[in-house]
Amino acid sequence: MAGSSTKVILAALAGNTAIAITKFAAAAFTGSSAMLSEGIHSLVDTGNQGLLLYGMHRAKRPPDARFPFGHGKEIYFWSFVVAILIFAVGAGVSIYEGIHNMLDPRPVTTPLVNYIVLGLSIVFEGGAWWFALREFSKTKGNMGYIEAVQRGKDPSMFVVLFEDSAALLGLMVAMAGIATAQLTGILWFDGLASVVIGLILGATAIWLAIETKGLLIGESANREVVAGIRELVSAEPAIEAIKELLTMHMGPDFVLVTMAADFRDDLDAGAIEHTIARLDRAIKARWPEVKKVFIEAESLVPRVERPAPA
Repeated sequence: MAGSSTKVILAALAGNTAIAITKFAAAAFTGSSAMLSEGIHSLVDTGNQGLLLYGMHRAKRPPDARFPFGHGKEIYFWSFVVAILIFAVGAGVSIYEGIHNMLDPRPVTTPLVNYIVLGLSIVFEGGAWWFALREFSKTKGNMGYIEAVQRGKDPSMFVVLFEDSAALLGLMVAMAGIATAQLTGILWFDGLASVVIGLILGATAIWLAIETKGLLIGESANREVVAGIRELVSAEPAIEAIKELLTMHMGPDFVLVTMAADFRDDLDAGAIEHTIARLDRAIKARWPEVKKVFIEAESLVPRVERPAPA
């Protein structure tokens, strides 16, 4: 999964770098507000992909004394930073530029340059979007796309897909705004397109922030994994009941499992130790993403005698 995420991000990074340079050149040449917003959009996307790569690199660091469970949540933190940057820089600057242009509209010179740049950008951005969608489809399994985003544990994959989707929609809005301003002579349509692009970026950023917040705080494993672990442990003859089963993603491929189980009262400490070791191996073998398993033997905890009612 990490390899697929890296390929998707690198492809988007290369494409957005070239597109951003082209858009800024076209904006400077033609004076289009919508084209300037698109250049800002691509520049933000380029920086975001760099942050995602940095986060993935940091997440690979091994555990240490300060972070005994590793640094896997780094990718969640940097994905959240990406959402903030899209909202603050991408959406904020685009909306500001659009309003400024609407209040003081300027004619777009040589709009043909904008159409050519936007058309080529749609082709390149569409290719990156298709590549991201194809890789995301491989990882989502039988889940729907929205469900896969909500339950996905690797934000680097759907962050790029969200960015590319917003980019394609923004390109179409920019082209429509420039064309409408040219055909009607109403110059503020170009600025309006810039505002709409900013709103698209803002909505994308809010959705990304919502989806990454749960992972950053500490989201549980998918319900199929939790149910499977419960079923496997419940089938163990030495265990009478599961008192509590908790899971948490410490990274896209790192699940922490803790549980309190009621062992049979006739088992000695050695038998309980062997059972715990066997369950530990079985859980990790069936779910490779489970890296740590902690099982508390409830039967070993002294029971507090309650006083008889008066």
